[in-house]
Amino acid sequence: MRAALRKPPSKAGDRVFLGLSTASAWVILLILAGVLVFLLVKAAPAIAANWADSSQLQDRTAGNTAGWNSFWPYVGPLLFGTVWSSLIALVMGTPVAIGIALFISHYSPRPLAGVLGYLVDLLAAVPSIVFGLWGVFVMRDFLKPFSTFLNSYLGWIPLFGGDLSVGGATILAGAVVLAVMILPIITAISREIFLQTPSLNEEAALALGATKWEMIRMAVLPYARSGIVSATLLGLGRALGETMAIAIIVSPKLIYSFQLLTDNNPGTIAANIALQFSGSNELQRDALIGTGLMLFLVSFAVNFAARWIISQTAPGGRRRRRKARTA
Repeated sequence: MRAALRKPPSKAGDRVFLGLSTASAWVILLILAGVLVFLLVKAAPAIAANWADSSQLQDRTAGNTAGWNSFWPYVGPLLFGTVWSSLIALVMGTPVAIGIALFISHYSPRPLAGVLGYLVDLLAAVPSIVFGLWGVFVMRDFLKPFSTFLNSYLGWIPLFGGDLSVGGATILAGAVVLAVMILPIITAISREIFLQTPSLNEEAALALGATKWEMIRMAVLPYARSGIVSATLLGLGRALGETMAIAIIVSPKLIYSFQLLTDNNPGTIAANIALQFSGSNELQRDALIGTGLMLFLVSFAVNFAARWIISQTAPGGRRRRRKARTA
């Protein structure tokens, strides 16, 4: 009996694989900790400095930090612009991405599905600067008639009010480009989740007389709920960190503005760092690194929220909550 319960002897390959896996996990944690420590150390001087009395931070030739009394009023508009543009892109891009994923997985003929899947994945390999140039030379002019219509007939809504941008350098144009950039991430993950739906669930719904859409609504979407949430928040993470597309499409300013069709566009953290870093002095660079620290914390919060939402929406999470209520 003791011999039967004894653990089988571990092989050398198993021990090596376990060691490599454990070391890889610790390397990821060490890298994240190292990045956080670097950001904290470099950003601390600018965060603690009195900007009103610092000549380095009031230099109007670089750094775009003049006119601010401390770090927090400076980073506030950038945080707002980063989250605002990303949310607009998410609202526009997520339904389209899920629709494409459903078409590829359940409606498209198999040969066409393979081609579409390849083209969607190819979008992820396009550099962001190319998307930015496309936004400048194509999307700006393409959206001008639509922006004029919104401003003329829906200008009483604060989002579409204000003085219409003549050149088309609006946060709407930037958000449309961001929406296209996050399409491949959300589409690819959602497509794989849809394809993993148990065929018995789909066949049972169809056998009960459900239409194709009713089968998707009752069998596919509930099964893929947690995967859709995960894909959406990964797309949000891509949008939050985007740099050059926003930097060259819009005319960013350090302001708070919800208007989508004007030249008064809030800037984003990543675009501001890219535009201001080369011409800044040492303390201004520390201030820009401080804004990068804020972006790091926002991205961490988004990923933490994603894990929590997935744990709440996954089938296992629902079962655990049901047991807790009945206990």
